[in-house]
Amino acid sequence: MTIELIRPGAHRAAPVLKPLVSRDCGPEGCEIDWLASRRHEAELDIESFGRFAMAQGWGDGLPLVPPTDARVRTFLSSNDRYPDEVVGTLPGNVPCTVEKIVINAVMAGAPAESLELLIAMIASIADPDFELYGVNATTAPVYPAFVVNGPVRHALDIPMSYGCLGGVPGISAAVGRAVRLIMRNVAGQTAGGTSQTTFGSPGRIAGIVTGEWEEKSPWAPLAERRGVAGDAVTSFGTMGTMNVLDTTSHSASDFLEMVGKSYAYVGCNNFSGAVPFGEALIALNPICAEIVGREMPDIEAVQETLWKYASVDARYLNRHHRDQLDGQGRIRSDGRVYAAPEPKDVLVFVAGGLGGLHAACFHTFGTSLSQTKPVASVQSAAHSAAA
Repeated sequence: MTIELIRPGAHRAAPVLKPLVSRDCGPEGCEIDWLASRRHEAELDIESFGRFAMAQGWGDGLPLVPPTDARVRTFLSSNDRYPDEVVGTLPGNVPCTVEKIVINAVMAGAPAESLELLIAMIASIADPDFELYGVNATTAPVYPAFVVNGPVRHALDIPMSYGCLGGVPGISAAVGRAVRLIMRNVAGQTAGGTSQTTFGSPGRIAGIVTGEWEEKSPWAPLAERRGVAGDAVTSFGTMGTMNVLDTTSHSASDFLEMVGKSYAYVGCNNFSGAVPFGEALIALNPICAEIVGREMPDIEAVQETLWKYASVDARYLNRHHRDQLDGQGRIRSDGRVYAAPEPKDVLVFVAGGLGGLHAACFHTFGTSLSQTKPVASVQSAAHSAAA
């Protein structure tokens, strides 16, 4: 079984980036009102607006910045996008425009300079192969995690070192929260309504937005290995994070064995008969990556080793589970069930602090496939005219 045969959309050509030219009227507006969203009368102090937003179904329970006309226009005027430009189609066949992204970004407290990253993030989860409808509706606690590559990591100060998956002051929480608000306010995800998530997750507030610490990696950046060099973002529908600590192993293969076996717990969706296939995402901290890279300079060898150990002996499963997986052809000739169909479906990146030997595992919701999209760079109108 290969994911490509099941999901041929994975072979789509990456979009070609074009220079962007400023086309906004500025914070004062102009004769043509480019903003199409309905206006609401509301008190603008934080407490009053918070209550109003919650009553409207817009909020996540945390304070929101009121998205006034001036704030939205100022955000737009700092960038080079038409507000009515459609970035993607979200569940319910709802077009997600730049304007809708900006309104939710303002409410989340994300800065204007994050717009191109947000656009790429929304484009990635709007890709049909990401299956956002399933991510929104499932009983699972899944939410998008994003790995950022390229110089944009430094330009936006995206965390890639200590605490990169959460808890570091900076814009990543606001950017992730903006995506979550868009999933709520544009894509329509509401727990107990369109979403049947049983427990939910803290990640459904701000998600995960981390950079890959490319400068500490012995391998090419994740996005580059997936066909998009430079500024890019990769989305992955994750059930949460799982830390792996191994202070005992001395060799690359021993450490990867511990990580792979830790990933392979039988209750995760990767081994569910309800899920025909799934990917795996694993972060190695720079200390681990350095050790592994010395022995395995080719990332394919790392993926192969992790894939081999991220499996379980079918005899370990009870009869009902084993029979179901056997009927689906998921028990291989070696008698094992693998978390991912092939080694290439184990995605690896380098991030995290330098204290100790740690890895972070991200388990899939199921057939929601990771997507990598380029992050456009902004070119001013004056520079464009001179060119």
